[in-house]
Amino acid sequence: MEKTICELFAGVGGFRLGFDRLESGWRTTWFSQWEPGAKTQWAHDCYVQHYGESIDLNGEYHTGEDISLMDKSAIPDHSLLVGGFPCQDYSVAHTLASSKGIEGKKGVLWWQIRDTLIEKKAPFCILENVDRLLKSPAKQRGRDFGIILACLAELGYSAEWRVVNAAQYGAAQRRRRIFIYAYRDDTNYGKKMSDVSADDIIKTNGLMTKAFPISEMGKITQTVLNEDIVDVSDNFAFPFENAGYMHQHTVYTAKILEAEEAPILLGAILQKNVDEKHYISTEKMAKWTYLKGAKKIPRKSANGHEYMFSEGPIAFPDPWDRPGRTMLTSESTLNRSTHVVTDPGTGRLRLLTPVEAERLQGFDDEWTNSGMPDRMRYFCMGNALVVQMITRMGRVLDDIIAEEK
Repeated sequence: MEKTICELFAGVGGFRLGFDRLESGWRTTWFSQWEPGAKTQWAHDCYVQHYGESIDLNGEYHTGEDISLMDKSAIPDHSLLVGGFPCQDYSVAHTLASSKGIEGKKGVLWWQIRDTLIEKKAPFCILENVDRLLKSPAKQRGRDFGIILACLAELGYSAEWRVVNAAQYGAAQRRRRIFIYAYRDDTNYGKKMSDVSADDIIKTNGLMTKAFPISEMGKITQTVLNEDIVDVSDNFAFPFENAGYMHQHTVYTAKILEAEEAPILLGAILQKNVDEKHYISTEKMAKWTYLKGAKKIPRKSANGHEYMFSEGPIAFPDPWDRPGRTMLTSESTLNRSTHVVTDPGTGRLRLLTPVEAERLQGFDDEWTNSGMPDRMRYFCMGNALVVQMITRMGRVLDDIIAEEK
């Protein structure tokens, strides 16, 4: 089987970079990156600067446009579909035209992934999302992830998932994300894994545990997804754990403990004597101190209920002897979640540089130095994934692909 990739919601190319680092013959046939409402498509343009454009089967260029308007049949063939997509409202209803058809909410990107799988029938798929996907929405815990698994089962895929803390596996950031690995049941791998127990797949033999070894696994619980996806949307709720497996609508899940590897420490990624613009001014120091500190604030809810909002302190500055915290798209702005470090050269407090933000995510230095302003460089990194995690999964997938025709 040829090692070809289609990368949806590509950002600045984290999935592609992760597979390229394997140097094992992976080739990206098409990508899509479009930021709704943005006048300039900074992430798309950065991607193109590194890798060039991708032409579709109609000989046209649509990589920087709304994927929902894309004719999915024009996407070049690929053996692996990848993408990092946001946690949104995945609820569905029957279409007016047919009780068997389903209709998701407009703008929800999962349906673009599903439509691409329907049209192109990729043998393998790796997806990334925030870990709260397992528990959303709050009023019906597990519904959204249940819908995704039910869609995959309906299309003839089995799936594994794991919540991965990148710092536990050698990265520089304590970033928890869920990775979903899906494969068609009619692949050689799918046929082989159908005879393996869920316990063995989660604990020993699955792609996820090979890429991200575990130290301990709890008891497996299971449930069965209704084959009617609208019924799943209306009624399904289930306490998904941080690891699991789905085959033919049956779901198995267990809580695992990750095997720790030495992380990259924050101090190891810091530059020295950086540009003055990154340092915190004397005038703003009091505000930063307040934001990072513990506080109790009286608040009133929409229905008039009064309550006390409280939050604990955040290390200020961030310690060098630990990995960085989860980086958000608001990194470098005046807010509680932004990293503040002591410069190794001057000893003064400052924000991370764009290069340090890239290092937190495992990108090459100056990856986003493509003409975009600094605020967008931080934004793109806050939206990105940790590249080393992709390389780890790709290494296992190399062996799986080798057994296909």
